[in-house]
Amino acid sequence: MIDTKPKAETTILIGIITSSQTELQVNEYLDELEFLVETAGGIVKKLFIQRMSHPDARTFLGSGKLDEVAAYIEENQIATAVFDDELNSSQFRNVEKILKCKILDRNNLILDIFAKRARTAHARTQVELAQYQYLLPRLTRLWTHLEKQRGGIGMRGPGEKEIETDRRIIRDRIALLKERLRDIDKINVTQRKNRGELIRIALVGYTNVGKSTLMNLMSKSDVFAENKLFATLDTTVRKVVIGQTPFLLSDTVGFIRKLPHQLVESFKSTLDEVREADILVHVVDISHAAMSDQISVVKQTLIEIGAGDKPVMMVFNKIDAIPEKRKEGDDEGIVTLDDYRRSWMASENAPAVFISALHKDGLEDLRQELAVRVRDLYRERYPYRTGYDDFG
Repeated sequence: MIDTKPKAETTILIGIITSSQTELQVNEYLDELEFLVETAGGIVKKLFIQRMSHPDARTFLGSGKLDEVAAYIEENQIATAVFDDELNSSQFRNVEKILKCKILDRNNLILDIFAKRARTAHARTQVELAQYQYLLPRLTRLWTHLEKQRGGIGMRGPGEKEIETDRRIIRDRIALLKERLRDIDKINVTQRKNRGELIRIALVGYTNVGKSTLMNLMSKSDVFAENKLFATLDTTVRKVVIGQTPFLLSDTVGFIRKLPHQLVESFKSTLDEVREADILVHVVDISHAAMSDQISVVKQTLIEIGAGDKPVMMVFNKIDAIPEKRKEGDDEGIVTLDDYRRSWMASENAPAVFISALHKDGLEDLRQELAVRVRDLYRERYPYRTGYDDFG
């Protein structure tokens, strides 16, 4: 039987250690970049890291390191080189000439994953807008590549005119997509107004921390969830009732380090659910080595989208994934789950709940904590009502 399944694209990853990025950080970023490549359907063969004061303005890497990378690519027939930082148009063009393979940067890769994950018209429109905004300043690099592919006869001279034509087409398309998103946003605003007086809670957090799994458990729904980055692009809203206390729970797109600004801009209408929520439930993967950095990224992104002042409840998920020795506290210096409960995360970000969405541990504590917060908001907002089952 012939295997028709497409082969995974072979890839190398490239990062640099600078004064603003330590070696530990770069290794963490490249681990995440590898997960992004796997999510996109590729397979990583090797990592290349160079220490330099700042990226080379022409080729990002130094000439010696580029030669080393080029030799590895040729010897191992590597299809794609992915840079962990954003490349400008000239860097793309110069690096492509030297490495002679497909070149992507982190933004390009994330946009590709978003395009693959987009399922609804709304999400596809947002991703397409972000792609065009990313593409516009890089047209020169693409046309140089096309000239090389097509040959010289009949292609010399009008290249710049073609680029200008394409720029105009892309700008027109961007304007059209923005108008389409404004129309969709008007519909979404009307839908939110029609939800009545219910308290709104939004799940936020780094990508792949278990928000969709938690959403399914809380609302008894079937939101798509899997162990890959950006499984959820479209905001899903469900009504949840705990006892006699109803509220609306929404699952939103996950955040990530170095999230392309084009995506933040185009997904603003989707993130209105976050901005208009009464309470944010910040879901954290407690088992992740870079947990603190991920918390910081989420907090900074919330500030950027105008939701930094919202009441936040911390939910530390995946307690089942903490290594056994860390749970038992057998090794000196190992942090146990009890240590986490007593730590600054629980005290300074109170209330904090520790759960395993996979094994349903701690869910009752979460439900009760949410019910208390929601009831308090109802009493504050509607002081003359006595029951909570008549909302919505």
